Amino acid sequence: MKKLTHQLALLTTLFTMTLTIQGCKQKEETKEVVKEVIIESEKPEYFQLRPDVENAYGYTHAVKIGNDIKISGAVSMDDEGNPTAVGDIEQQMKNCYADLEKILNHFGCTFDDVVKEDIFTTNMALMLEKSGYRAEIYKNGFPTGSWLEVKGLALPEFMVEIEMEAHKSE
Repeated sequence: MKKLTHQLALLTTLFTMTLTIQGCKQKEETKEVVKEVIIESEKPEYFQLRPDVENAYGYTHAVKIGNDIKISGAVSMDDEGNPTAVGDIEQQMKNCYADLEKILNHFGCTFDDVVKEDIFTTNMALMLEKSGYRAEIYKNGFPTGSWLEVKGLALPEFMVEIEMEAHKSE
């Protein structure tokens, strides 16, 4: 009987050790690394190309948050907000791109960083006829976007308005 009790005690000890070892292994295997990620809120950076005009109409020409830049529609105007190149859609387009380039440059970008471009025009047939100019702007591929014919823009002299989104790579 003593021998049987000794064997049972030995078996119980071995069984307990086996469970303990397996429990330790399982704990090691299921150990997860908890990593705390701190995300700082990114403060928008506003840019006004023509502050007096933009404040009068209630908009900002561009806002950068992180690496993304949203640019309001550019139209063909002078620094006082007067339409330029009236009746000449191609020159209006060139004026829009000149302003857009100034904004992109302010943020250290080029047209290569543009990921979306939306064009609004009051005359799609004429816009399509003159759109070849865009190949001079986008030498490394065109961005995504939409072209829409609209009944009118902010002022009746405007024939085209171009807005963009850019992504600045680090």
